[in-house]
Amino acid sequence: MSDEDLRIAADRVLARLVGDPSGSARLREDQWRAIEALVADRRRALVVQRTGWGKSAVYFVATALLRERGGGPTVIVSPLLALMRNQVEAAARAGIHARTINSANTEEWDTIQAEVAAGEVDVLLVSPERLNNPDFRDQVLPKLAAATGLLVVDEAHCISDWGHDFRPDYRRLRTMLADLPPGVPVLATTATANARVTADVAEQLGTGGPGRDGAGADGSPALVLRGPLDRESLSLGVLRLPDAAHRLAWLADHLPELPGSGIIYTLTVAAAEEVAAFLRQRGHTVASYTGKTENADRQQAEEDLLANRVKALVATSALGMGFDKPDLGFVVHLGSPSSPIAYYQQVGRAGRGVAHAEVLLLPGREDEAIWRYFASLAFPSEEQVRRTLDVLAAADRPVSLPALEPQVDLRRSRLETMLKVLDVDGAVRRVRGGWTATGQPWTYDAERYAWVARQREAEQQAMRDYASSTGCRMEFLRRQLDDEAAAPCGRCDNCSGARFTAEVSAASLEAARGELGRPGVEVEPRRMWPTGLPAVGVELKGRIPVGEQAAPGRALGRLSDIGWGNRLRPLLAPQNPDEPIPDDVAAAVVTVLADWAKGPGGWASGAPDAPARPVGVVTVASHTRPRLIQTLGERIASVGRMPVLGTVSYVDAGADTRVPRTNSAQRLRALHGALTVPPALAAALERAAGPVLLVDDVADTGWTLAVAARLLRRAGAEAVFPLVLAVQG
Repeated sequence: MSDEDLRIAADRVLARLVGDPSGSARLREDQWRAIEALVADRRRALVVQRTGWGKSAVYFVATALLRERGGGPTVIVSPLLALMRNQVEAAARAGIHARTINSANTEEWDTIQAEVAAGEVDVLLVSPERLNNPDFRDQVLPKLAAATGLLVVDEAHCISDWGHDFRPDYRRLRTMLADLPPGVPVLATTATANARVTADVAEQLGTGGPGRDGAGADGSPALVLRGPLDRESLSLGVLRLPDAAHRLAWLADHLPELPGSGIIYTLTVAAAEEVAAFLRQRGHTVASYTGKTENADRQQAEEDLLANRVKALVATSALGMGFDKPDLGFVVHLGSPSSPIAYYQQVGRAGRGVAHAEVLLLPGREDEAIWRYFASLAFPSEEQVRRTLDVLAAADRPVSLPALEPQVDLRRSRLETMLKVLDVDGAVRRVRGGWTATGQPWTYDAERYAWVARQREAEQQAMRDYASSTGCRMEFLRRQLDDEAAAPCGRCDNCSGARFTAEVSAASLEAARGELGRPGVEVEPRRMWPTGLPAVGVELKGRIPVGEQAAPGRALGRLSDIGWGNRLRPLLAPQNPDEPIPDDVAAAVVTVLADWAKGPGGWASGAPDAPARPVGVVTVASHTRPRLIQTLGERIASVGRMPVLGTVSYVDAGADTRVPRTNSAQRLRALHGALTVPPALAAALERAAGPVLLVDDVADTGWTLAVAARLLRRAGAEAVFPLVLAVQG
């Protein structure tokens, strides 16, 4: 087939894809260049183009053409379920049969794999996590690689740890690339990659230039297509408001003014749920969308937004890459992301199919604390990595994550990410039943990890600069992405003037202050001991006996809240001196206590099975904030007209038993045997004969409260009600 005939055939597929019955749709020249490289030359290509450019059109058109020529199915590695659902629907419009294998449809995997083997599937979408699932990697992936007609790596910036959304599972693509038969084209796509990320991705995918694996059948070098990143439909702006209440009130008042339907991004799950609840109370049709949202609820929320049945989804970054709603009219950020590249990625969801979309950033004072928290989750120290390798090397069988936790001082999510990196590096291997050490030599690349940390700090500074800039905002973002064509846009608030005022109504502001100032968060008690404790000398396992459990407790707020979180973070910051409980905080705790007593299950609720009223207050010893906790306990006791019975103390009062923020097993291992009920407190509990309030400053893993409650129940407390200032998360 000549180039001209191939181009005509490609345009016909495009017309079906975009639903153009007239057949007049035409590929842009740069789209055609990518398709020609894949179909005619069987080359590898890296496409870095702005959101809305039409990257999916490239791989769907290429798929149709390759399938017509007898090629195997296209495999698309795609990071998010929302993206996968969009892609399956888009493929169907072009007459392409697409299926997906991901964590949400495990019951369909066997059927789908049979369909692939029978040649009935044109496109198979898989999540990067599947690539290193032992069964999939060992049984399905080799056959898939042998049959693949085109490999597509969507959101390819995830491969690079220089990028804003590095995912170690993506690095497993190296194995699949090595197993592809000669001449199988590869396409990598992303909208958010600066020059360094582009080079890194190109190198890892073998698309780096002449002489690499990406060369075409005729020896030609791989194709890298990088275009300008301006989005002519987007009008960027920043609006600084005095506090979180003003930001919530502004949304309540001005949401109807924003065009169409859109997305309100928050930095934390707690904030997303909080904002969505407030906006619904103010009469707006919105839904929350976070990593904790059930899959069915996520899908319903996506469908509601696509059909404009809601004004907005209030979302975390869980709704990000690849969500395709061409007429999305606005993106508002309630809080600033830590990276201008991540910010550009998210705002790029808007204005893909409309002439004008509003993009607005409402920065908050809590942003920097949230940035610091996520920065603390960087690659672990060499000591922690070596400890993990030693544990795996000494084991005579695969070790699961729960079994590793008591022996490695890392939280599970961070431990799992580290293991995935080590797997890619060849030092460990994931197998059925857990992880094993390979015995291969491994070097801790401290210089690289430090460079990545400095890069993150530079990105945070760039976001501060973006928010305070008096220059063109789109030009600023494009320069952060190394777009050589960056120039003033003429549309942003700095180029053409602010389009929104900071005014809020008194009614909305009062409602927002009431919502954010409403104290009280339930604290779920621990009911099961962590797995693997006997292996480290702690003989606890299974369910905590009911008679030794804490009751559900209460906290004043979450540290990630945009309401009480903003008050509690500085109060509980490590650098803050230990001082008596402030009056406003103490008063709010009393309100929490009163609401708790009268609420469902409270001792003053009047319910037939209501617990007895607490007969006293017990505090938890602290090396860092003893004065704060003691005065809090005394204020509660005074208001509740009950005694302070004593303090759950450390066995060795002089020892520093502080445990860093770590996993449950490590926390419990450090606490086991470290706390005690002194004789005076035990005697007071016996005399009081009833439930007690257990007062502490912060509930992080929840194990300090669980261990203290167990000791108090064993010493005679009828029930233990934990009451803390804050919970993490």
